[in-house]
Amino acid sequence: MENVAVVGASPKPDRYSNQAMRMLEEKGHNPIPVAPGRNEICQRRAYPNLGAVPDPIDTVTMYVGAARQDPVLQDVLRLRPRRIIFNPGSENPEAYDALRNAGIEVVEACTLVMLRTGQF
Repeated sequence: MENVAVVGASPKPDRYSNQAMRMLEEKGHNPIPVAPGRNEICQRRAYPNLGAVPDPIDTVTMYVGAARQDPVLQDVLRLRPRRIIFNPGSENPEAYDALRNAGIEVVEACTLVMLRTGQF
């Protein structure tokens, strides 16, 4: 079981981040919602930022656009998860070299597709 931080998790069931939360759990992972201003998403405690998550993070899956990622990426570089997944609309090629140089695998893909096809 992986601890997966879902950055930009939404309480709205039609949002891809919410669908990812539910599918991650269905597939046996531990989804951790990261969403400022939210206390709970999908019946799981939500955290305002990655630094507030008490558990080690294996994967970060990104659902916020590049313009809002700077503080998140600083936390990612400090916490050094195994990988970060940039979902469609969250791609940030300018950050990829720094992440890779820190030993973090960078993936541009849809978390939902990865889960459905066994590539997660």
